Amino acid sequence: MEMSVPSGASGPYAVISTSAGVMTAELFPASAPKTVANFVSLANAGFFNGLVWHRIVNGFVIQTGDSLTRFGGGNRRMWGTGGSDKTVPLEISTRRNDTGTLGMARSQDPNSGSSQFYVNLADNAFLNGQYTVFGKLVNGLDVAQKIAALQVDRDGQPLVPSQAVVTRITIQNTL
Repeated sequence: MEMSVPSGASGPYAVISTSAGVMTAELFPASAPKTVANFVSLANAGFFNGLVWHRIVNGFVIQTGDSLTRFGGGNRRMWGTGGSDKTVPLEISTRRNDTGTLGMARSQDPNSGSSQFYVNLADNAFLNGQYTVFGKLVNGLDVAQKIAALQVDRDGQPLVPSQAVVTRITIQNTL
C-alpha cells in the first residue's frame, strides 16, 4: 500500500493498528516535545495495546488511551477516567484541532494530559489553545470515520467494544 505523505512531513510516525484498520499519524515533536515523548514511550511499552476507543462522537472525535478499557473489560462507568502514571503539561502551539489531528485529552487541569488522546473528525476550532495537538493523520481518516460510525450508548461508548480496539501502536522514523 503506497502512502501519500504531505510535503514537509518529517516524522516520527505512529502506526495505529485497530480492529477497524490502520491509521498512520505524523507526530510533531517540535511543537509538542513532552507530549510526543510521552506518547512514544507509552506506545513503545505496549501501553495502548488492547485499549478501546471509549469515547466516540461521530462528526467530532474518537478517543482512546484509558487503561481501564483494556479488551473492553472493567467497569464501563469508569471508562474515560484512567490513564498512565505520568502526566505532561499543556503544550500550546500554532497547531490547530483540524480534521485528522491528534490531541491530548485531559481533565479540568490543563497540565493533566497522560495517555488519553483523540482524533478530530472535524475542524474543532473551539478546542484550539486548550489541548495539545501533537500529530496529524497522513493515512487512515477513513478508519477513524469507520470507528466513529459504530453504534454507541448514551455515553458515546461502543456497544460492541471489540469493534473499537487499538490492537497496537508502533513508532517509525520513516514511512
